[in-house]
Amino acid sequence: MHMTLKPADAIFTLCSLDIRVAERAAQLFHEGYGEYIIFSGNVGALSAGRFAESEAEAFAAVARRMGVPVDKIVVEPRATNTGENVRFTHALLQEKGLAPKSFVLVQKPYMERRTYATFVKQWPDPTTEFSVTSPPMGWDEYPDADNPRELVTSIMVGDLVRIKDYPVKGFQIQQEIPDEVWAAAERLIAAGRVQEKHLPYLETFQRLGPVSP
Repeated sequence: MHMTLKPADAIFTLCSLDIRVAERAAQLFHEGYGEYIIFSGNVGALSAGRFAESEAEAFAAVARRMGVPVDKIVVEPRATNTGENVRFTHALLQEKGLAPKSFVLVQKPYMERRTYATFVKQWPDPTTEFSVTSPPMGWDEYPDADNPRELVTSIMVGDLVRIKDYPVKGFQIQQEIPDEVWAAAERLIAAGRVQEKHLPYLETFQRLGPVSP
């Protein structure tokens, strides 16, 4: 989303398979963008078998290796989706007596918008301020051995569908999707380049053609 960042009370990292997100969070901490780092995430479909622990614990280990003090790290190891990232972490912060009023959210590049839209909608305190960032890399740089191009393409389209659909379900605030972007997603689905498991509701797309199993 190319947001201009400013120092916040905390850096909130949404965990996944991509440890470059953990590295970005640690970098932001050392640059003074948060008083402490939160890592939230259990084991996902893509990270199962990759880490010997939850995504949050694996990300926290990366941060420690990069010099972030242990007492500046909060680990929430149960969340399995973005809504749970919100709910479980809010409850954990309350247990610890922490009440941050601003966050820098750190995510994968293609999940910035959905993350921001979810937190603005679901964080219990509506006065809380959010900005969002990710590892600074473009489409040509992002895919790697753990995140191959075809997989990232499929997941990106699934996220776009959620951005379109979730506001009416009360999960996110509304985000504008340009017509040409939505048309591109429909073409990818029709071409069979989107896996069924990455779409939140398959029946809507049956008319578009084959969907990869």
